[in-house]
Order: sequence, then C-alpha cells, then structure tokens
Amino acid sequence: MSHYDVIVIGLGGMGSAAAYRLARRGQRVLGIDRFAPVHNLGSSHGGSRITRQAYFEDPAYVPLLLRAHELWDGVERDSGRKVFTRCGGIMLGGPESRTVAGSLASARKWELPHELLDAAEIRRRFPTMNPDDHEIALYEENAGFVVPESSVAAHLQLAARAGAELHHQEEVLSWRETSTGVRVGTSRNFYTAGRLVICPGAWAPELLAELGIVFTVERQVQYWFAPSGGAEPFRAGRHPIYVWEGANGRQFYGFPSHDDAGSVKVAFFRGGRTCTPETIDRTVHSEEVDEISAFVRRKMPALPGTFLRGATCMYTNTPDEHFVISRHPAHERVVVACGFSGHGFKFVPVVGEILADLVVDGTTGHPIALFDPARFTGVPR
Repeated sequence: MSHYDVIVIGLGGMGSAAAYRLARRGQRVLGIDRFAPVHNLGSSHGGSRITRQAYFEDPAYVPLLLRAHELWDGVERDSGRKVFTRCGGIMLGGPESRTVAGSLASARKWELPHELLDAAEIRRRFPTMNPDDHEIALYEENAGFVVPESSVAAHLQLAARAGAELHHQEEVLSWRETSTGVRVGTSRNFYTAGRLVICPGAWAPELLAELGIVFTVERQVQYWFAPSGGAEPFRAGRHPIYVWEGANGRQFYGFPSHDDAGSVKVAFFRGGRTCTPETIDRTVHSEEVDEISAFVRRKMPALPGTFLRGATCMYTNTPDEHFVISRHPAHERVVVACGFSGHGFKFVPVVGEILADLVVDGTTGHPIALFDPARFTGVPR
C-alpha cells in the first residue's frame, strides 16, 4: 500500500489547483480522478468562465478575487499556457437589481475601479446591447474570462512538475480517517496519507454525505451562436463579458467571441433542472435553444443568430449558494472544498492556495468564515 503526505480526490478546477499548491509546498501528493485529464463530464469545461471583482453575490468574496487575479498571472507565466483574458465586464439591469446594486456595493466597499453607465451610454459603447431606458450598468475594466480547460491543464502540468503523482480514470470508492491518517480505496488500489483533500464537484452528495448539507446538483446548458452580421462586434477587445438581470430577476450571461469559428457563448445563470452525475440529460433540446434565443434577442438583437452547438455542465448548489471550504467538522485530517453553486471557477487558484494552507498550516489567512459548513448545522466548531 502506497503512502503519501496528502491525497487529493477530484482533479477538476479546484482539485488540480490544490494538488499544485500542495506539491509546490513540498508535500508528497497523490491526486485521483475518475475521468481522463481535462474532461467534459463535470463542471470544469465549456471554453470560458467569467471572472470579475465587483461581486454582487457578497462583498466578502472580493479579497479572494483580488488574490485570484494575482495567482492567474503566475499560473500563466509558470505553465506557459494562456488562461486569463482581461476584456472588461459589465453588470446590467435595473438600478435596484441584485446584479447592479450588489456589484456597486462591492465596488464601493473595496474601492474597486468602476464606472456607472446609463442606457444611452451602454448603447454607445457597446452597440450589440440594447438595454431598456431605465436599465443601467456597472462596468469594470479588470473583469474578463478564464478558459477552464486551460486552467485544469496548467495546474495538472505544474502539479506534476512539482512532483505530484496523478492518477486518472481511477474511481474513489471509499475513504476513512484512521488513528494515524486517512485510507482511500479506489477501483485499483488502497492508499494511505497523513491528510485528505476532497474536491468532489457534483459528486459531493455521494462523497460528503456526512456533512449533512443538502447539495442540489443542477443541469446547466451552455450555448454557442454565430451572430447575425458576423462576430467582429463581439470580439474580445471590443466586447466585454456581461451578466444581465431581467425584470423577473432571471439572469443570463455571455462572453466575447474568442475562437476561430466566430462563435459567441451565452447561458442562463441558474434555473436548470435538478439531476445527478448519473442521470443528467446531456442532449441539448431544440426547445431549450428556442427559449434562450427568445430571451437574449430582446436585449441583444444581433444574437442569437445561428445556433452552432450546446453543451451541458453541472452546478452543485448549497442552500445559500455560498461555498463550503473548511476542515471537515468530523474528521481532523480531512479538508473539503465543494458546493461552489455555479460561481466558483474564477476562484480556482486562490481556493488551491487556501486548501494548501489548511492542510500544511491547519489554518489560512484568507477570509473564509462565510464558507464554514457549520452555518447549515448550527453546530459551533
């Protein structure tokens, strides 16, 4: 039986970053994932994820976002891979909408560079957008997007270079804490380690049932269209990432075109069907394409244009849609990172850093009180 300092279960966005940060700090790391590297069966694929700093979800996330932006630069430099594109970002909706008001509150609290644009200025600067007259927007130049596949590949590359042993297409069947460490059983072998990091993604209900948190796994669909009139007005450098909240509170989001095919990606934020990793319907249906086409066309007349393709992924939501990052409340040698609720990927490098802190130092200087699982159980730790 092989022994390690740390075993990391799950090598998607968060797990790959944890494996790298731990190996970089001199830990003997084993990373295990049930699928091949950089797969498209979880929540770390789709070609783009928004990153922004004026965070409408809660201002408490902002220090982590500032650190993540620093770390993305280092990951690119050290791996030689392009991961992060700064293209600016715009949060649109009514003045009282969560998207606009929450982003503005974060920007003001942390003195983030930003501009407030009225509807006429939005139309002038971004002609693809046609807001209603009462709608406004917060624009931040530091926003952009990361490529999730490049992020996972870069972190795996850096983890291996730092000495981590990475096992793919090996399913974890069991884990338990022992008197001296942890023991992990897989489809191939048993392994022991001093510490265990669990980054299960949509498999959280299965691997972390003991937490007692009601995780809801949600099917989401990402859509790519060829805009009417061509992709040039949507190209990165001319077009920002955006999150747009409608009058009914429903949000959709999108990206500039950044591929040779001239495609433009859009998606709804939340509202997907409940599923499990085993039951998810991976077919994108015509009625779904019709629904988002009708919704987006009202705000961006050059979209949808021609539908090119779609892909499914999964959100793993907590009841309050905030993350869970913590030492396991019942197992001293286990650290967990899960329940990222559809807005976690922009935090990948700083989550890796936090997990390494919790394993090596037993604590972290990053502000993670918001992510304590005790908030769901009421049991103080």
